[in-house]
Amino acid sequence: MRKLFLILLLVTVSASFAQVHDPVKWSTSVKKISDKEAELVATATIQKDWHLYSQEIPQGGPIPTLFTFEGDTKYLKKGNTKEEAGHVVDDPIFEMKIKYFDTKATFTQRIRLKTTEKFTVKGAVEYMVCTGMNCLPPKEVELIFNVN
Repeated sequence: MRKLFLILLLVTVSASFAQVHDPVKWSTSVKKISDKEAELVATATIQKDWHLYSQEIPQGGPIPTLFTFEGDTKYLKKGNTKEEAGHVVDDPIFEMKIKYFDTKATFTQRIRLKTTEKFTVKGAVEYMVCTGMNCLPPKEVELIFNVN
């Protein structure tokens, strides 16, 4: 009976350590600017005590947030992905000034529409999140934007 209890305890503890912590949830939307232009909006909702890094990080710092978009004949990407103001702090872990976001971050990418048909834009975001105590390894998430 004691062995069975120990085995069950080990399985339970192992399962709890195997769970991956995912403190960022991503959502997408599309804002129509005109008949020829739209804005892809990616919003990160960040759990309390975690922060998501900016796209602009100095060399030697954490992994910056990076957006990629699959090419398509139905649209043309205009400029780079923009981000909100965020917070700029002297980070004690990386020993440099770093911009990050907490609770929520919105990123926008303008596109020029080459068609009036409905289509989807496929993309991905690679990002890194940290607390004041630790960081998670970089993660990549697929993003889908429905352009109507």
